[in-house]
Amino acid sequence: MAMTGEMGRLGLLATLREKYFSSLGNAALSIICFSILALIVWKFFDWAILSAVFSAANGPEACKATDGACWAVIDARWRLILFGLYPHEEHWRSALACGVVVVMTVLSCLPYFWNGRSISVIWIGGFLAFYFLMKGGILGMPVVDEQSWGGLSLTVFIFVTTVLVGTPLSILLALLRRSELPWISALTGIVIDSVRSLPLLTILFAFAVVLPFLLPDWASGDKLYRAIFGSALFFAAYQAEIIRGGMQGVPTGQEEAAKSLGIRYRHRIQRILLPQAFKNALPATINQFVITFKETSLFIIIGFFEILASGNAAYGTGNWTFAFVEVYAFIAMIYFVFVFSLSRYGAFLERRMDVGDH
Repeated sequence: MAMTGEMGRLGLLATLREKYFSSLGNAALSIICFSILALIVWKFFDWAILSAVFSAANGPEACKATDGACWAVIDARWRLILFGLYPHEEHWRSALACGVVVVMTVLSCLPYFWNGRSISVIWIGGFLAFYFLMKGGILGMPVVDEQSWGGLSLTVFIFVTTVLVGTPLSILLALLRRSELPWISALTGIVIDSVRSLPLLTILFAFAVVLPFLLPDWASGDKLYRAIFGSALFFAAYQAEIIRGGMQGVPTGQEEAAKSLGIRYRHRIQRILLPQAFKNALPATINQFVITFKETSLFIIIGFFEILASGNAAYGTGNWTFAFVEVYAFIAMIYFVFVFSLSRYGAFLERRMDVGDH
């Protein structure tokens, strides 16, 4: 065991010597670059940790007296960032609703629940629990209108609802796009390409602001749900092409063999075509999920108090206007946790499926 460790260290030293110190010029350049990198890391560590102010007990004046980061603004305004305009005494509901989404996502990632019935129960049940926790009106919880939702809970709600509505719609569009009836295929292609050719912000603005002028009052609905449906349509248009690409990677002989065996269309799609299509399209699908989560920040443009708008309010009021860097760094960390988790899980699925092929 000791011999193996010693050989590993020698191999690492040999690799470092070959890559960075193979000649006098390379050695000098490597030393300069590593020195600059070490200086940057030290300066950041000193600013973010050693010289930083973490407590808001002494107010913003304590931050102004130091050159370090002012994390005190997070200590003072974290509720506003995470919960937005949600009533202060009901913050536990918003936090519990976000916890429901995390549990729902973790359960969905476990192979034991990878079947249509379990996933449907988890996602529909989790979404309903999230909605009624946020909305209230049951079990003695007071009603909180969607206009008062905000912060991280609203960001999560937008993302989850977009995916829940957009995923079945994307499957439907992908199947219609490959229809054997030319007019259905062509019409679906026009719809998909039209939506894909527009910026998401344009679609959100149209659904949130323009659509009520074209619909009767009883059909216009709430502004939030109109905007989410526009986001879901945008997601579905891109995801439909991703799924269709995955379908094209499935050998045509499999579907022809299923037809010759008399297997019904629904069973061919559900048990043969779609599972392989999703496997082929997995990397692009994970990427689309990541993009969709980050695009929730665009809802700030049409007047929703999601986490970015909450962050703006956190430093834009009172005496914390100088601490915008720290607020944005905190919000960026939240985005990073969600997005990095999605990307790592996608990598895990790819490795798992590759192992299953051998």
